[in-house]
Amino acid sequence: MQQQSINLHDPPYYQNRELSWLDFNARVLAEADDPTNPLLEKLKFISIGSSNLDEFFKIRVAGLQDQLKLGFLEPDSKKQWDPEKQLEEIAQKNRLLVTEQYRLFDQIKAELAEKNIMFRLPIELETAQLEEATRIFHQHIKPAITPFGVDAYRPFPHLNDGVIHLFVRLKKQGSPLIAILPVPPLIERFHLLTNGDSHTILFTEDILFHFLDELFLGYQVDYSFTFRITRNADLEIQEDGAEDLLSVIEDYLERRKAGMVVRLEVDVRSVSADFREDLTYLMKELDIFKRDVYELNGPLDLTSLSTIASTFQPILPSEVFPRFTPDYPSILKNNHIAETAEKQDFFLHHPFDSFKPVIDLVKNAVEDPNTIAIKQTLYRVSSNSPFIEALKLAAKRAIQVTVLVELKARFDEANNVHWAKELEEAGAHIIYGMKNLKTHSKATLIVKKDQHGFKRYVHLGTGNYNEQTAKLYTDMGIITTNPIITQDVSDFFNYLSGYSNQADYRYLHVSPFEMRDTFIDSIENEILLHKKYGNGHVIAKMNSLTDKKMITKLFEASCAGVRVDLIIRGICCLIPGIKGVSEQIHVHSIVGRFLEHSRVYYFNNNGEEIVYLSSADMMTRNLTKRIELAFPILDQKWKKHVINILKLYLYDNTKAWVLDSNAHYTKRTPGEDKAVNSQQQLMKIF
Repeated sequence: MQQQSINLHDPPYYQNRELSWLDFNARVLAEADDPTNPLLEKLKFISIGSSNLDEFFKIRVAGLQDQLKLGFLEPDSKKQWDPEKQLEEIAQKNRLLVTEQYRLFDQIKAELAEKNIMFRLPIELETAQLEEATRIFHQHIKPAITPFGVDAYRPFPHLNDGVIHLFVRLKKQGSPLIAILPVPPLIERFHLLTNGDSHTILFTEDILFHFLDELFLGYQVDYSFTFRITRNADLEIQEDGAEDLLSVIEDYLERRKAGMVVRLEVDVRSVSADFREDLTYLMKELDIFKRDVYELNGPLDLTSLSTIASTFQPILPSEVFPRFTPDYPSILKNNHIAETAEKQDFFLHHPFDSFKPVIDLVKNAVEDPNTIAIKQTLYRVSSNSPFIEALKLAAKRAIQVTVLVELKARFDEANNVHWAKELEEAGAHIIYGMKNLKTHSKATLIVKKDQHGFKRYVHLGTGNYNEQTAKLYTDMGIITTNPIITQDVSDFFNYLSGYSNQADYRYLHVSPFEMRDTFIDSIENEILLHKKYGNGHVIAKMNSLTDKKMITKLFEASCAGVRVDLIIRGICCLIPGIKGVSEQIHVHSIVGRFLEHSRVYYFNNNGEEIVYLSSADMMTRNLTKRIELAFPILDQKWKKHVINILKLYLYDNTKAWVLDSNAHYTKRTPGEDKAVNSQQQLMKIF
């Protein structure tokens, strides 16, 4: 009776999605404060946090601002906050986060100074260095600069997203004037002055600031400050009625350049008494509110710190993570990968396992005269993708090549348009995704002739076909010739390429909707088995958990006594440890050296364990608005291997954070126990 009185939809049981994301970014920044991380790696974590925040404003904050401007005041489904409330909460939390970001930057600058690497302003330079800065200004900066005056004949200029600008207050014969000066993004962001073992870093905008007088001859420069805007990139792609999605995407990319301003960042280190008046002027021109303005005590756009870290890596080799070479599985070193796959399923865990077997599977198929077809889904690929080159060559050799290139992959649209055109020109059959759905699944199908007719080879994964990110992200995948799975994948590709309803898959689980139903059924089965045997256990590893139906089902499992262990890198809208609601739910989060990207779903099933790998998180967008795949690990050896990996993540007491019933994350520490760093341990195992 007590359980029935609990309303599992009560807002206090949930965390707001956007605030949970900010908590995730705080954990990223916390890596910059971890004494076990090398100094230059700390700099990179600040850069990653800055890049994450840019995208957050372009998409998530922009979407809320759009709702507010359109008068759409519907509250979110979990906390029941309207857009205004969410924007206020975001601004309040993010200001604390940004303050911490710059505190960490100052802390790392001090540590770098001890190693003779200094961030300086031109005014702080000695005579010889200032002469070098003067040369840099005249040769590398000034020729590329175009100031824009603002008056009755020269309107306020269009400001590009993410570009650093100088706001300049001028005078001539006592009359105040304003000029806006963009710093072209194609010129170097910073410059190095080296004297023996001493290195000085100068940001381009600081050099420009110092020599402003030379750009406004005959005028008096009163003062200047730098600022940067972020524009809305969450524009809707109008697919209905489109005859050519390629041209629709290209038009969308142009429109995105003029998206509404959603954030204004200002470097306030050099502002004068007139700053408030000028800030008000900028806010009016940009049509933004005070909550959208961030006054920062340091240089803007800290994403450049990653480039700075890479620049100094040869000078400070001990201040980066030790070199790690992924393992090329020994069973494949003297065996053809296709022949190995014919004998057994093969599991890969990147970056600990090399991504090369996946590339080799496709490349070898191109060289094999028995290959008649290659089919692949591409969501994000590298700039020099070996898959693109292999598929182009396959098409030229008359192999039937079918590639689904997802043109709507956020911020990769332009790259994917380019690759789609190149593949099509080579003779491949290109699919641009599905109407009103993103195809986020990761699948490859190779069909070869053999003595019995045809043989199919399949790779299924949790991450993109991108050999560069495979070195940086943890992902999992299988290579198999299992006839049922390969038939399912063949049916899946036919569904994507032709006019056909989805097949009744036997092993694959495909979103939209069917995958969610599978997970819900699996949890309900775990509840029933737990009531009978008392051993219910669910482990789910993912990037984000936001889907309310999945959350309430996990609440039900907890109420029934099923243990639920969640390993969630990013957003978690579920609050664990609430008495009578989520007492049996435990939430862990790991950032660490590698970006945790694999999605794994485990159900104890009274000892007959079931393990799925998937391209999908338990997010509403993945389960209802995307084409995603979940697939089982059938080989008992590999299944046990994956379960042991999950347990290792749960044992992590060095990099893991734990979410409590107050929606706060606390870093785990070993205490008297043996220190366990899951990623480090996996590097040793492999």
